Amino acid sequence: MTVHVRTGGTDGPALVLLHGLGATGGVWLDAARAWPGAWLVPDLPGHGRSAPLAGCSFDALAAALAPVVPVDRPVAVLGHSLGGVVALALGSGRFGPAVDVVCGLGIKVRWTEQELAKAGELAGRPSKVFPSREEAAERALKVAGLWGLVPSDSPLVDDALVETSEGWRLALDPAAYGVGAPDMAALVAASRARVVLAAGERDPMCPPEHLLAVDPGGVVLPGVGHNAHVEEPDALVPLLTRLHASLVG
Repeated sequence: MTVHVRTGGTDGPALVLLHGLGATGGVWLDAARAWPGAWLVPDLPGHGRSAPLAGCSFDALAAALAPVVPVDRPVAVLGHSLGGVVALALGSGRFGPAVDVVCGLGIKVRWTEQELAKAGELAGRPSKVFPSREEAAERALKVAGLWGLVPSDSPLVDDALVETSEGWRLALDPAAYGVGAPDMAALVAASRARVVLAAGERDPMCPPEHLLAVDPGGVVLPGVGHNAHVEEPDALVPLLTRLHASLVG
């Protein structure tokens, strides 16, 4: 399948950055520039410029992304929300490339039956076509949790939208809503890579108490919410420093 990847940085350890549901790799570009090595930012399958999968699951996403993970140098994978679960899956080594350290940022670890039912309902709906780009952009930003953080005319939104003969729709494949709740204990236990879990101090999706219940050593980023890498990219510098040190130390 086709996975769209942005690359940058310099020679050195590689960082693969995975975005959350409804976003695209572009949300990572500001934070990526603080990485002292090479970085790769793919669009998850069914998002942005990457093709959708025949069936969407955490494992299927990890398998589709495995070919873009470098194999010639130490590698860290940092994923946000849905991307964080995929990062943990890649840490198992079951999909080919060896990953040295994985980090899940802002992973929602507690789900209610109502939340899962709603997600399953959304997964079964066809993509809505909006009459204007503005309306589609508003929806795309709300799905990604970026409404109020990113203006609707931002280039970041462009890859999240598709113009059709009938109007505008989200690039997001609705099937991504149906991946379900992650089994965090199993994912962490199966990881051959070192695991770091993190969340923003003000993250309503993954409050610090939920994070620390899963990982008492989890990293709480002060002053930021769910999309910390967009709200305040510099807030991730200590986390990136920790990941880099684990690759070169």
